[in-house]
Amino acid sequence: MSTTGQLVSGLLKVIRCKAAILWKPGAPFSIEEVEVAPPKAKEVRIKVVATGLCGTEMKVLGSKHLDLLYPTILGHEGAGIVESIGEGVSTVKPGDKVITLFLPQCGECTSCLNSEGNFCIQFKQSKTQLMSDGTSRFTCKGKSIYHFGNTSTFCEYTVIKEISVAKIDAVAPLEKVCLISCGFSTGFGAAINTAKVTPGSTCAVFGLGGVGLSVVMGCKAAGAARIIGVDVNKEKFKKAQELGATECLNPQDLKKPIQEVLFDMTDAGIDFCFEAIGNLDVLAAALASCNESYGVCVVVGVLPASVQLKISGQLFFSGRSLKGSVFGGWKSRQHIPKLVADYMAEKLNLDPLITHTLNLDKINEAVELMKTGKCIRCILLL
Repeated sequence: MSTTGQLVSGLLKVIRCKAAILWKPGAPFSIEEVEVAPPKAKEVRIKVVATGLCGTEMKVLGSKHLDLLYPTILGHEGAGIVESIGEGVSTVKPGDKVITLFLPQCGECTSCLNSEGNFCIQFKQSKTQLMSDGTSRFTCKGKSIYHFGNTSTFCEYTVIKEISVAKIDAVAPLEKVCLISCGFSTGFGAAINTAKVTPGSTCAVFGLGGVGLSVVMGCKAAGAARIIGVDVNKEKFKKAQELGATECLNPQDLKKPIQEVLFDMTDAGIDFCFEAIGNLDVLAAALASCNESYGVCVVVGVLPASVQLKISGQLFFSGRSLKGSVFGGWKSRQHIPKLVADYMAEKLNLDPLITHTLNLDKINEAVELMKTGKCIRCILLL
């Protein structure tokens, strides 16, 4: 049970609450009581209401490629209510419903000022896993706990920079729209903004998890005529077809490499391919599946930073292109409230992506559900 912050002589109190801490690599989450310090200048303290268990967290738990400092509080796909604000905060106030943003929007850097850019330079600050002043707002058992992804939503209360918070509709259901904080926006936007899928085109989506299914939804919304889902887990095919995939393939069932099969199916290759797993071999296959003259391959999954991509230069000679995408190309604070409004207007449907809902103290059960491949998104309630 958390204790809420109060104004005392103009100062905010520390809040004691529950958090899921990762003490070391390979360890399970541990539910602990933590102390959350008041927000400093340009910071916001948020009561987290709901947060998704994203594939990024799964990579952290099972991969050696993400270099993190421990102990840390993970979680970046969240929604909540502003509890208090630091000095100089002007865009949100206590009581506002908000989406947490792993990708900030400072509004001042070259990327924020460019109409085509969204990779705010302030994102790099998150790699320190500390706030801008070089300190943490979390303490447990007298030990400082590192932040994660500008957000740390696996905690009942978190402190985030104002530039990583977006105010949303006051009646939006937080247990639904928290998906817009990462997974849905990343996939949907990769099709709409990054690839700019055209009506009547052919698309292939490699990986049918929460992000990949959101890509499928984006391709359908853009008017693609043919959307081919590719995954080694056949249990995902029904959901993919419900959301817009016209057909699905399991590479393990094929006698030829997937890129050759896709060329045979389409005569000339795919117009738009999406790698939504974060696997270098899959990315190479996705690029090779593209139409050799004008095909576009978009990298949506988080690739391991320590491994180099090896692909033949001949794949580009004829005109193929390979594009990166972060957060679906959306300018976070500017566009996320609009996506929430679209959901409220029933223009977007997030419900099929949510297959499980658990309380935060069941987070290790959520991890096991994700490992089975039967869980698309598990929402954790705080």
